Amino acid sequence: MKKLKQYQYERYAILCQMAYPGSYFSYPETLEAFNEKLLMDKFERIGVRVLWREHKKEVIVVFRGSISWGDWLGNFCFLPVKENKQRGRIHWGFKRLLSQPMYSSHKSLAQALPLQELLLLILAPLEQAGKRFTFIGHSSGGVMACLFANTFESMYPNKVKRVVTFGQPAFASLGYKRRYQLHNKTYRICCDLDIVTFMPLVPYLFIHVGKMLWLHDDQIYENTPTYARFLRSMKSWLLRPFTYHYMKKYIRNKTLFDKH
Repeated sequence: MKKLKQYQYERYAILCQMAYPGSYFSYPETLEAFNEKLLMDKFERIGVRVLWREHKKEVIVVFRGSISWGDWLGNFCFLPVKENKQRGRIHWGFKRLLSQPMYSSHKSLAQALPLQELLLLILAPLEQAGKRFTFIGHSSGGVMACLFANTFESMYPNKVKRVVTFGQPAFASLGYKRRYQLHNKTYRICCDLDIVTFMPLVPYLFIHVGKMLWLHDDQIYENTPTYARFLRSMKSWLLRPFTYHYMKKYIRNKTLFDKH
């Protein structure tokens, strides 16, 4: 498995942040170099952003996470259902997201198609132009990135460069995990005690795919078991009041005092 480099992590994290309403103005320069195609939902919100450069081979597809009560209610509908006849079962609430109607920003809601169908139509010309694809997303957007990337890999072998998700909940049965084709290209980023990464809170109902990178106590841990991550996070949380007594907490950026 190739390593995820720092500059790639930072760029993907910013792009995921910019998928949410009101975030664009925080990093306007990030998108300046890209060609862009936006996919809108029925509420005229950006749901997916497709980014590419003419002189680069990488296409970045960014899936937005949940932003409304309706989105979150769907996330809690964790009934296991078949994705198709060949693969194992997945979380129904996330499967439905790839079926939601969306339309390109230069079209209208009347021209909407199921997200997966529309996205395949948009990416096909880029694939024919020799591009490779990175799929990223935060929260439920991370699940969509995994599900769509696996389908795309089946249709266009070796065209997926990587899958990177942030704060992604579990969505796969053991059967689906066994048939997931991108374990060596999938990076699942978890941050400390992010409760969503443990959801749904029913042990072993769903599991994760790919390689986990856990950001905790200023370190990166790889593939830490869920129970160990939970216990270590709780220990850190319980001891936190005492850690503020450590001398390293008093050694801060000197510019804080330059103002006084």
